[in-house]
Amino acid sequence: MKNTAKNILLALLLLVVTVPVAQAARKENYRFVLTIDGNKDSVIMLGHYYASGNRVIDTARRDNRGRFVFSGNEILKPGMYFFVNEKGNYVEFVVYNESPFFTFHTEQDDWTLRMKVEGSRQNTLMFNYQRMLERIYSDIESQKATMDSAQLASFAPRAVAIIDSARLDFVNTYPNSMVARVMKATLPPEVPVADPDGTPWSREQRREYYLDHYFDNIPLDDEMIIRTPKNVFYQRVMDYIDNALKYAMPDEVERHLDTILNRATPDGDVYQWLLLTFAQKYLQSNVMSYDQVYVHLILKYYANAEWASPSSVEQEVDRATKWERLLIGKEAPELMMYDTLRYLHSLHRMPADYKLLIFWSPSCGHCKEIIPQVYEKFVEYSQTVSIGAYAVLTEPDTNSVKQWKKFIKEHGIDNTRWINLNGGEANIDWRDVYDVQTTPQIYLLNAENEIIAKKLDAHLFELVMQSVTKEDNTTKQ
Repeated sequence: MKNTAKNILLALLLLVVTVPVAQAARKENYRFVLTIDGNKDSVIMLGHYYASGNRVIDTARRDNRGRFVFSGNEILKPGMYFFVNEKGNYVEFVVYNESPFFTFHTEQDDWTLRMKVEGSRQNTLMFNYQRMLERIYSDIESQKATMDSAQLASFAPRAVAIIDSARLDFVNTYPNSMVARVMKATLPPEVPVADPDGTPWSREQRREYYLDHYFDNIPLDDEMIIRTPKNVFYQRVMDYIDNALKYAMPDEVERHLDTILNRATPDGDVYQWLLLTFAQKYLQSNVMSYDQVYVHLILKYYANAEWASPSSVEQEVDRATKWERLLIGKEAPELMMYDTLRYLHSLHRMPADYKLLIFWSPSCGHCKEIIPQVYEKFVEYSQTVSIGAYAVLTEPDTNSVKQWKKFIKEHGIDNTRWINLNGGEANIDWRDVYDVQTTPQIYLLNAENEIIAKKLDAHLFELVMQSVTKEDNTTKQ
């Protein structure tokens, strides 16, 4: 009897424990109830912005009370969300520092301006602000309707000032609201024109200040910023990379990107997106020295990214490690190969002040165009400069060798200083060491076999040679 009672008591205790656990598994982490008077849609979707695009995360069908109820176990991250129908009509709202259990009620003729929200102070502030702005715009349009062209011209700056004043007042009154933080994020930094004592700043000083303070108004440590319309965050980041840093040296780029990443929450969504975006940008850059930035980002940050898949980390670290050995200023790895007559040639022992190292194939369409052009410039410079070329066939199979020899003969690529080499036999696995994934790949080395330029075509080769020979002449003088 005692054992039976004990078993019953144990069963009751387990029931008491397991029921809340089962309920917890079904617990809602968000619930939005949307009612649109006069709406005929059968389905409404819920989504949020993310960097340059948006993501739909849920759908709801009209229930028998005319409502659209969205709920789920997913934990919604802070940001700007939206309801949208199949025709593209939408209304935005925010999830920010509040439990996402909101009730929305609006009308079909204007989803935004008719919106009323229960359970969210953040969204009440946002919709009240939008209605206030609409009243200001309406009042401005009414005033403009009574003006002639001259009056309109003088009124335009005042109208802009009225709108800006309203926005600034909202930002100052509700600085911790998401709407205020988003509005502030769109403001560019104010760059001083002079020191406090009146000493004018140089163009370079203003540029440095702009680069250092570009993100002052953008809260990189606030995860909501990644889930905003693309003009708020994404386009600002792209503008910084593509324009503000356009002519910066690799070391300067690295310094600024380090500062940005260190301001973001470690391993958060903003940090992850910034790191991946920066790495991809500099991985694909055509600027010959910017591979240094990619290497820096991967080895300093991505190599330790626990949030990334191990296979992805391994792949990127492997590439960055190879590229690190091929950066401008590094000594090019030694190559030893046979030419068309089976003579062995060493890259490092080639007696020249400058050396072109070329990986190419006659089956590569781009190579067929580039190689003769580079050769023409090479011959031109070889008349006045000590320069040699170490040109490697990258597809040394029987058929390619025949095409290679035919191409060399047809284009007259035959010069005692330009050595054509069969890549089938070598002292190292050059394809792996030089990471030859595409062709052509063209490097320029100095007499000490240091890489001084890469990613060359005929035009860039000429520009680099003009620069280095000018520098040599200046040094000799």
